[in-house]
Amino acid sequence: MASETSSSMFSRPWNNDVFLSFRGEDTRKSFTDHVYTALVRSGIRTFRDDDELRRGEDISSALIKAIQQSRISLIVFSKRYASSRWCLDEVTEIINCKNTIGQIVIPIFYDVDPSDVRRQTGPFQQAFDRHEKRFREEMEKVKKWRVALEDAGKLSGFALQNMENGHESKFIEKIVEDVLSKLNYNYFDVAKHPVGIDSRVTDVISLLSLDINDVSIVGIHGMGGIGKTTIAKAVFNHLCHGFEGSSFLLNVREVSEQTNGLVKLQKQLLSDTLKSNKFKIYNIDSGISLIKQRLCAERVLVVLDDLDQLEQLDALVGEGNWFGLGSRIIITTRDEHLLAQLELVEKYKVNILNRDESLQLFSKHAFKKTHPLEEYVDLSNSVVDYVGGLPLGLEVLGSYLCNRTIPEWESAVQKLRKIPHWQIQKKLRISFDTLDDDKVKDIFLDIACFFTCKDKDSVLKILEDCGFFPEIGISVLIQRSLLTIDYENRLIMHDLLRDMGREIIREMSPNHPGKRSRLWFHEDVLKVLKRQEGTDVIEGIALDTRATKEVTLSIESFAETRNLRLLQINAVNLTGEQEHRFEDLRWLCWHECPFESLPPNLQLDNLVVLEMQCSNITEIWKDVKVLKKLKILDLSHSRHLAKTPNFSGLISLEKLILQGCTSLGEVHLSIGQLEKLVFLNLKGCKSLKDLPESICNLKSLEILNIALCTKLARLPEHLGNMESLTELEADKTDIKQLPSSIRYLKNLRNLFWSVMEDGVEPSIRSPKDSTWLLSTSLNSKALQPTSFLSSSSLTTLDLFGCGLSDDAISIDFGSLSSLSKLSLGKIDFCHMPSGISRLTKLRFLGLTSCRNIKSTGKLPSSLVFLFIADCESLERISLSLEKLWGMHLFGCHKLVEIQGLKSARKMQVYVK
Repeated sequence: MASETSSSMFSRPWNNDVFLSFRGEDTRKSFTDHVYTALVRSGIRTFRDDDELRRGEDISSALIKAIQQSRISLIVFSKRYASSRWCLDEVTEIINCKNTIGQIVIPIFYDVDPSDVRRQTGPFQQAFDRHEKRFREEMEKVKKWRVALEDAGKLSGFALQNMENGHESKFIEKIVEDVLSKLNYNYFDVAKHPVGIDSRVTDVISLLSLDINDVSIVGIHGMGGIGKTTIAKAVFNHLCHGFEGSSFLLNVREVSEQTNGLVKLQKQLLSDTLKSNKFKIYNIDSGISLIKQRLCAERVLVVLDDLDQLEQLDALVGEGNWFGLGSRIIITTRDEHLLAQLELVEKYKVNILNRDESLQLFSKHAFKKTHPLEEYVDLSNSVVDYVGGLPLGLEVLGSYLCNRTIPEWESAVQKLRKIPHWQIQKKLRISFDTLDDDKVKDIFLDIACFFTCKDKDSVLKILEDCGFFPEIGISVLIQRSLLTIDYENRLIMHDLLRDMGREIIREMSPNHPGKRSRLWFHEDVLKVLKRQEGTDVIEGIALDTRATKEVTLSIESFAETRNLRLLQINAVNLTGEQEHRFEDLRWLCWHECPFESLPPNLQLDNLVVLEMQCSNITEIWKDVKVLKKLKILDLSHSRHLAKTPNFSGLISLEKLILQGCTSLGEVHLSIGQLEKLVFLNLKGCKSLKDLPESICNLKSLEILNIALCTKLARLPEHLGNMESLTELEADKTDIKQLPSSIRYLKNLRNLFWSVMEDGVEPSIRSPKDSTWLLSTSLNSKALQPTSFLSSSSLTTLDLFGCGLSDDAISIDFGSLSSLSKLSLGKIDFCHMPSGISRLTKLRFLGLTSCRNIKSTGKLPSSLVFLFIADCESLERISLSLEKLWGMHLFGCHKLVEIQGLKSARKMQVYVK
């Protein structure tokens, strides 16, 4: 974890201006002493190691730290410099600092030729002849010394023999002048409290690859207020004097919007890098030509801060080839897509501060300490949690709350929940205002108000039918650092960005919520609906009363909301007999609906997604309901639902979720008419005894989940007709035999199947991290139809408790060419099934409670992880350790040999 320390390398001035490296026996009391005195007299903070007696052979850690904390290193190469291992370690560390953190290195050749240093000839050759004899066992170290001297000898520096008449005083005068010119720079103020800066700056400098002599570009991207400019300033401060010229162009987006803004930036770029104000630029094209002409041979460092258009890049740096070799260009932007359009660019995404960094930064601003005052700890934690690691928010709110009382803090926290701080709002709103068009802005606002943490695919279907073109719109929001997608495919928006979007809506009509386009704040929604103050401006409403369950609204409350697209009324009791046409409604979310069926007076002709989880319904509607646009129907955990509706009117349905409908006993025959259905989830429908044969007509179905349907005893005979099926999850059912037609499921990738034994779930003992070990089982009668597996593309197969013996096994495991996960449990064979060694894609193998097996036989070389538990007769394991990284063995008490273990590299082995 990076944190603010007194030795922060990048975000505050260096501890030393100059580090002097020299051979004490040669120059300590003569030339180097004169150089040191001249530097100090000029006000230059100079570190000189005064310890003449070297204790031990290795350079001290204190000296390494002194090198790393110096802005410039002066290396005085004298005739016996290379004879000191200590000096050679110093120059190696100095060159490393030059290459990694941009330290300026100035070589001084005192009565030695630079070529002797560069090539290790003359007195340097003699020194290395002795080193190579003495350190024969450390030749790699000697090679590093040679490389360091070669690099140092190539640098531009000062040679005494080049000074007329060899006057040391003039020689030293020139050195001091050069050092002063390199130190005479107005550094950027990076941050008042630079918490977490160093590690991020180190990452960026690493991406710049300073040791490579070409032109490279690094793009720093992330959401507004996350610290992109701060990091760029710290990098610039650290590196600028290692280049022949440097320029930091602040606020490119803002400046370029001014009259002749790009021309002004072109002039600044030339003025900064060439130290001259005599350039005349009449237009962007002439500026481009002049930049190319004057900087093509210059090694420069250029920072373009806050880019948002490609034309800005084209006007200022092109593709980087306008500058001399070794040049570096840094771009900061909120738009990752802008960086993606450049071929040769390294990208660095700035992540939020971690919890400790966040609390420390907030405390520095709020309390001038690294931690909160004791009585403010809980309040501080609540603010830090709200800000979510965004440096801008932590700084602004920390300063805002500084020296305020606890009641003031409590009031401020309550206010923030409704109205964000204006400074944060102003900074973050830039990202919204610069979005491409109103469609993308509408997508952002819909997500901010209604769809954070919602499934991306479901939201896409809703927004697509609203005419918002969400595929490209969501992509833009992700590229602009306004949105992310998590591992569960949910839309994730930072809380401060969410609140920024909601504040944009509130500002439409601060005092009259009925005139805002979207309503989500509980009190505002109730005020508008109960007073019937709704207008046709309103496009979306979210009201969640599950915590109170006391809200009753009349359907007439929605009479004037004619343009309503999105509606959430969780646990709301809706009264009134008047028919209401929700003509524009695309999304209805009514969790814990109190009715036994959907009120018939709601006309939902354009509905795309209907979510009624945990509702009181017994039958969602009677007869046939024609909803031609409905794509997702989610009735999960509606415990009183007894039967599904007639599906014949739902011609566009793609996703049907009935998980946890424990009273569901009947699936309507019309389900077979759902030609577009790709996902069917019946998991945990414990009353379901049968599936209609018509379900086999679902040619588009890809995923069928009937796990935990404990009374389901059979699958339809023609299940193999589901030609698109890729995953069948039938864990913990009463199905004891697969239908023979399953052999035709050529696209099946994952099969999960286990049988409840007398109402008891099959159990597997496995470590918590072995999530790949699944409890799918077959019984001996069911194995006959599984010959289909020999030609399938199955990737996962788990057999548990199927009672097989060596004679009964009819599966040719070797022909399961795509298998990557195989688990065998509670099986009575004495030998592993033949063909397993031929599974070239098998990565995970598990054996559990196979009590008679004595040997694994030869296992495939592709194996990554092996898990064996309670195989009490197992004596031998034969392994190829080419790719194996983990092996867990439990309860294998007779194990005497693991063949191949001697050739093991690093891997995780756990035996119990």
